[in-house]
Amino acid sequence: MSGRGKRYQESKKLVSSSQAYEIGEAVDLLKKFQHPHFDETVEICIKLGVDTRQSDQQVRGSVALPAGLGKKMRVIAFCEGEEARQAKDAGAVEAGGDELIEKISQGWLDFDVAVASPKIMPKVVKLGRILGPKGLMPSPKSGTVAEDVPAAAKEFMAGKVEYRADAGGNVHASVGKVSFSVEDLVMNIEAFVERIRTARPSGAKGTYIQKVTLSSSMSPGIPVALGQKT
Repeated sequence: MSGRGKRYQESKKLVSSSQAYEIGEAVDLLKKFQHPHFDETVEICIKLGVDTRQSDQQVRGSVALPAGLGKKMRVIAFCEGEEARQAKDAGAVEAGGDELIEKISQGWLDFDVAVASPKIMPKVVKLGRILGPKGLMPSPKSGTVAEDVPAAAKEFMAGKVEYRADAGGNVHASVGKVSFSVEDLVMNIEAFVERIRTARPSGAKGTYIQKVTLSSSMSPGIPVALGQKT
């Protein structure tokens, strides 16, 4: 007997096991599922033909989704002086140097994204054991270490998402909410997929994008067809 709930099982009946859906069709189908009484996050998983153990096959970065994420991201900024004031004015929940580093070292983690000035990164490195395992450590590759920290903070609050291929070569990301219009979800998904396409590392051989699945927080996955540009 399956451990999945009735809502999940009823939704799964709508998905053909022998078909991959165009992006618009997949979003239409997702919206027909039986959803719980909250606005679920729409998620994408892309299986890549990469071996992340190899230095020339890393896939990591960030992309601004044109329709946003449907929620305001809580962003903190590691910077000092006037830049910290500007980051707070831009909407960062916290901004600062030594005092913010100390606050986090004592266990405060009430934020979604951390951005940092390159000048302060030598100090932020000491938080690696805390922020690293949670995927919160600022990095130039993900766009979270930036010369213009207030601008970077604003971008992530507006719907810029980070991505990183895991040990199995899978990239997971949020691309909006079930309540979004079909058009907005399609736009976000297309922007994310295109960014992953252009992030193909030099060492990747053969088929790069191998499988794409779309789902919501508590729904079954829907196979997505992307054509031949993989």
